[in-house]
Amino acid sequence: MTAASDTSAAARTHVFEADVARLLQLMVHSVYSDRDVFLRELVANAADACERLRYEAIARPELLGEDAAFRIRVICDAANARLTVEDNGSGMSEGDLVEALGTIARSGTKSFVERLGDAGAKQAESLIGQFGIGFYSAFMVADRVTVETRRAGEDAAWRWESEGKGAYEIAPLAPGEAPARGTRVVLHLNEASKSYAEPWRVEEIVREHSGGVAVPIDLVETPGDEPRRIADGAALWAKPKAEITAEQYAEFYRGLAGQFDEPALTAHWRAEGRQEYHALAFVPGARPLDLFDPARKGRAKLYVRRVLITDDADLLPGWLRFVRLVVDSADLPLNVSREMVQESPIFAAIKRGVTNRVVADLVKLAEKEPEAYAKVWENFGAVLKEGLYEDPEKRDELFKLARFRTTKHPDGGRSLADYVKDLRENQTAIFYLTGDDARRLAASPQLEGFRARDIEVLLLSDPVDAFWVSTALGFDGKPFKSVTQGAADIKSVAFAEGAEKPATETDAAAATLIAFFKETLGEEVADVRASDRLATSAACLVAPEHGPDRRLERILAMGGQGASVSKPVLEINAGHPLVTALASRYAQPEARALVADAAWLLLDEARLRDGEHPADAAAFAERLTRVMTKALG
Repeated sequence: MTAASDTSAAARTHVFEADVARLLQLMVHSVYSDRDVFLRELVANAADACERLRYEAIARPELLGEDAAFRIRVICDAANARLTVEDNGSGMSEGDLVEALGTIARSGTKSFVERLGDAGAKQAESLIGQFGIGFYSAFMVADRVTVETRRAGEDAAWRWESEGKGAYEIAPLAPGEAPARGTRVVLHLNEASKSYAEPWRVEEIVREHSGGVAVPIDLVETPGDEPRRIADGAALWAKPKAEITAEQYAEFYRGLAGQFDEPALTAHWRAEGRQEYHALAFVPGARPLDLFDPARKGRAKLYVRRVLITDDADLLPGWLRFVRLVVDSADLPLNVSREMVQESPIFAAIKRGVTNRVVADLVKLAEKEPEAYAKVWENFGAVLKEGLYEDPEKRDELFKLARFRTTKHPDGGRSLADYVKDLRENQTAIFYLTGDDARRLAASPQLEGFRARDIEVLLLSDPVDAFWVSTALGFDGKPFKSVTQGAADIKSVAFAEGAEKPATETDAAAATLIAFFKETLGEEVADVRASDRLATSAACLVAPEHGPDRRLERILAMGGQGASVSKPVLEINAGHPLVTALASRYAQPEARALVADAAWLLLDEARLRDGEHPADAAAFAERLTRVMTKALG
């Protein structure tokens, strides 16, 4: 690396943060086929810098001086295999250079790097396709990258330089070497990438990937030539929809989202009336890597009359955080802080309007294009369901979007409207079962009586499911009811033809055995009773009638938000061969100890079926050994 001759003594070498070093190694050795994206990323960064300064100049107009027209300039130098992207935006200080180009600040980028691991070339390419890699993508085409920059309003200027091999150098620039303000990025192209210095290719890439950028872009075909405008800087969201192609929407989305997929839904509208604003929203076609990152912020850009106020505006509720959004308001004030803008009644009204429109368009997609919507639900259903719990006012609309796995539709896609339409005669509730895995839920013994009566049960395996079903009153007049809580209340539903019917009556011997089980298990259970929900299993656990569902109770206990888990109810299948055999043995006084061991083993077996552990593993092993010894003796 080199620096200007009169400043080299002041140059300082820095080592990249470990995550950046790993990312750069991938970039330098990348086999990613669509390397054109590096130019889109650099142009996007330049546009952000211009928009940042446009906002800062509201309070400090002197920052613009006599150069008030923002622009991005791309300079081709095919003779020297160099490509330069420069802007007259906010620029960077020395500290900004270290922060922006030496570390990874965005949690999504960090997640991307963590996913790399020892990925092979194909897996690495796939990961690149899931997340934009910003400035560092320049090292896919350059052996060396130089950044020359001056922060608007400051005298000092700096040069950042690196070959992408683990370190970078920062040195001060002499006044004549630095831009008046803004940033100049010079790419010293590698042998395989020299064609990126050809004007025709640069123009083609800019028009295809960056035509919707809200800053004009000029092309200089060789150093010293007059610049030629190749993008007018007209904001895509302000253009009539009839003038925008699907390809232009898709490319704008990719630049906005930093992803390489196709948007699953595009919503573009202009609101008029009490609030006037343009909005452009995209639902991604692929799940962002940081979707569930707790540190993740929103991805909504807020403009006021084409001035970027913030790129992480709280314009959407958390349960729509996957939506990529641009809003340009004509009503919000520009002469207050970003924080105060987001506290204004106008901002709140825009937020409501944007949320309502995005939800309405998702409902329309679900109704008119169910196959396309199925992909959206697969990617973001777990997030949308957060709204069922967090936003009761939107619950009715979100119920139209919700899709479920059920005992009759284990692959998913079942709507509540279809579920209610197919209710069995005398079925008075929407039954559900919560847990960690839908396939495991489908094998739960608590479902046996429901299957025997052909009653469909929702299989809810997302963590948020345990919360929203506990607060939702119901759907279409039918309450939600857990199959693992209280009495099953399904005796009035007829058995399906040919189904294996569980015992519905308890004889005296079984009743006596159940009473003995209750006495033996004592404080370990809230009750022991005969079950009308079991058909082939001997026993299962359910929650008492009142209080939380067992799944929700465990989640709250693990998070320290609830008291200790309450005692379960042990339900016994009175007609099961094991139970009838135990009832017969109980009549023999010498077999009471064996029957007592069996009571504890049935309790622990029911715990295991629910994904829990025996309360006392040593006692469980001892009882099992005694019973097996007796059986084999």
